[in-house]
Amino acid sequence: MDILNEASRAYDRLAPFREARQRFKRFAYGLQWGDMMTAPDGSRLTEGEYASLNGRVPLTNNMIHRLVKTIVGHFRSREDQADNADDHNRLPELDARMLEEFLISGCAVQRVVSEKRPEGSGVWVDNVAPDRFFCSEIHDPRSIDAELVGMIHDWSVAETIGRFAGGSRRRAEEIRRLYATAGSRSPGSLFAAAGEGRCRVIEVWTLEATARLRCHDPLTSALYSVAADREEEISALNRKRARRGQPRITTRFEYTTDWVGRFLTPEGVELSRSVARRHPFALKFYPLIDGEIHPFVEGLIDQQKHVNRLITLIDNMMSTSAKGVLLFPEDQLCDQLEWDDVRNLWASYDGVIPYNPQPGVPGPQQVVTNPATSGAYELVNLEMKLFEKAGGVSDSLQGHSAGGTGNSASLFDAQTRNSMAALADIFRTFDDFRLSRNRLLLQA
Repeated sequence: MDILNEASRAYDRLAPFREARQRFKRFAYGLQWGDMMTAPDGSRLTEGEYASLNGRVPLTNNMIHRLVKTIVGHFRSREDQADNADDHNRLPELDARMLEEFLISGCAVQRVVSEKRPEGSGVWVDNVAPDRFFCSEIHDPRSIDAELVGMIHDWSVAETIGRFAGGSRRRAEEIRRLYATAGSRSPGSLFAAAGEGRCRVIEVWTLEATARLRCHDPLTSALYSVAADREEEISALNRKRARRGQPRITTRFEYTTDWVGRFLTPEGVELSRSVARRHPFALKFYPLIDGEIHPFVEGLIDQQKHVNRLITLIDNMMSTSAKGVLLFPEDQLCDQLEWDDVRNLWASYDGVIPYNPQPGVPGPQQVVTNPATSGAYELVNLEMKLFEKAGGVSDSLQGHSAGGTGNSASLFDAQTRNSMAALADIFRTFDDFRLSRNRLLLQA
């Protein structure tokens, strides 16, 4: 329970990050009027609800998603040119989705394990959802200062038994009994039970100091390390060697740091334990200045909201301006017609409306007015240009010529390269993450 409580504190510490990620994800996929605000009367409601209450239809021009897809598309085109051997992990597909997550949340996590699965045995790579991941406080951009990492698994009963029963029927029944009596406490935390028919298993890796004996055996010229509790075993062996006149094993007591992995139930029952030189997670958080995460999407939200407000304003002005309104004097209505007849005739493209002309009084008139935009159209264009500059995704990077038609191919290529320079930091950071992942693949 001490380990589980420590993991729970790490999970709770990341609650603001998970909340911010949900907001960034909403903006990336088009739900951009959901931010809460305080109305003049003091009530709390979303920006979209407030716009609707004031008679405006909240409109969205999702520019964030276009920029994210453009960056992911350039990443995939770059990978297509590389020599990527296909394997059971399909890493190009995993990495493309991981980059999209990285742009939205500033967090990239993959888990590398060697195990047997229905698809086959081998080393497997999985994308880890940030909502299921937790870790201790990290300040190093390489994430090498982590002391606790882990994630939540919600497996089926069959998979949980298959992973931890070890072929024992008694152990299988024990696991089934553990999850049959598990309660749902602390909703929204590590301790919450999984959905019906699922078993919540919490994987926790902690960096721990272990007492060990470094041993040298002159008889075999072997240098090795064993657990400190084997000291008596080595002493007994040395006594036998002394009687035989053989050289004794020399030992030196030392502490080593290892990663200890545990799979726990929400009640703190340990299902399995292992020791490794490194935990199985590849991590990258961006940019991690003072331990803070600020993703690519975060810097675009304010301008995206401004663009949405402007197009909503223009739509509102156009909907409230007069468009083809007919002014028809009451005393000039023909006796054979009703007002409904006039409306129907006016709506018809070839309609003819008879009326009684009055001397000196103007007949029916059509009124059409232009909406007063107050420079709103120009402001929208300016905001969209500023949006692209803030995101670093220029026209040339999106396949549009920045200088109009007639430009040479070499100029277009130069504009594209210059645009890519603005995104070099994101691509290089993500490449460093993949390099860490590939090291895990080689070591697994």
